[in-house]
Amino acid sequence: MITKKDAVGIYVHIPFCLRKCAYCDFLSFPAGDDAQARYVECVVREIRDSAASLWASGEKPSADTVFFGGGTPSILPAHAIGRILEEIDSEYGVGKSAEITVECNPCTADIGKFQEYRRLGVNRLSMGVQSAVDEELKALGRLHTFAEAEDCFDMAVEAGFSNINIDLMSAIPGQTADSYRFTLEHILDLNPQHISAYSLIVEEGTPFYEIYGSQPPVDEETDRAMYALTKEALEERGYKRYEISNYARDGFACRHNLKYWCGGDYVGFGLGAASKIRNVRYKNETEFSEYAEGILHGRDVRSVEEALDTADEMSEFFILGLRRTEGVSLTEFRELFATDAMKVYGGVIERSIEEGLLTLSSGRLRFTDQGLDVSNYVLCRFM
Repeated sequence: MITKKDAVGIYVHIPFCLRKCAYCDFLSFPAGDDAQARYVECVVREIRDSAASLWASGEKPSADTVFFGGGTPSILPAHAIGRILEEIDSEYGVGKSAEITVECNPCTADIGKFQEYRRLGVNRLSMGVQSAVDEELKALGRLHTFAEAEDCFDMAVEAGFSNINIDLMSAIPGQTADSYRFTLEHILDLNPQHISAYSLIVEEGTPFYEIYGSQPPVDEETDRAMYALTKEALEERGYKRYEISNYARDGFACRHNLKYWCGGDYVGFGLGAASKIRNVRYKNETEFSEYAEGILHGRDVRSVEEALDTADEMSEFFILGLRRTEGVSLTEFRELFATDAMKVYGGVIERSIEEGLLTLSSGRLRFTDQGLDVSNYVLCRFM
């Protein structure tokens, strides 16, 4: 339970999309206008009714980041986003300096919608582009061409957005190092403020898994070449890598996602949304009918997924914090947990330093370049 007025991040899950992509394992599905409208009203009611279960009377926190994710939030009419934002502001208070992000895809947004977003206070867009090669977009099951993505980006800029992220994917079926270099060049020509660059992971339950199983569609050598190209090309163009998969120009790191990596509190609304309040993780109902019925009858659709003990919190301090290129402060660890990190993780830290995977300087522990390349291997040592 929240016991003091800390600013929290708000995540709103919009599960709808025009068509589910072949690689997607997110909670998303197509739905008609009536179902979408019903869902929006459920989310609004969830936000309004959540007070009693989340914080003590008089201790309601403000929100300094709001993130609409999905699915494809831009599939909703702009007034639906506004309806949800209005309720968030009413219940939490969203300051003028808050970062408010909406994820969008080409084919589901136009300049009119972007202009309405700006009027509503949305100040950041996250655009799913993935590739500049149309054949690769088709392989992923995307519905847009790269030309349409370029047009969408230009409309966002024309509408007044000056903080735009582009999602970029490597290791796509049929992709080569040369075609990925082509994608990088064309994405960089758009000059977004932020780029999230991910390597495709084939997840169970997706059409890709039925085709490829656990075998990636691109060989490891090519995948590593693409990884190296990403770092080289983005850094040459002035993007700072601030997290394993995220690059930004100065001042444009995603404040909402930093809450996750810095151990901040966040509240999730909507189908399957996750929350973390102090040391407790919650998860919302994942079945649409059950979620809607729960909201309609005043039941709490949020249940405790995990209560973190001190050992869990210590572990997460490193597992999440080391994802940031600035690393973690051992002084902060001592202040939070009243013990020295070397007493708890000395063996792991010393071994990783000896292997050239971590470095310790001025009280901060961070990955080396070599360590970033095998980050998951290192992070597992802190579990």
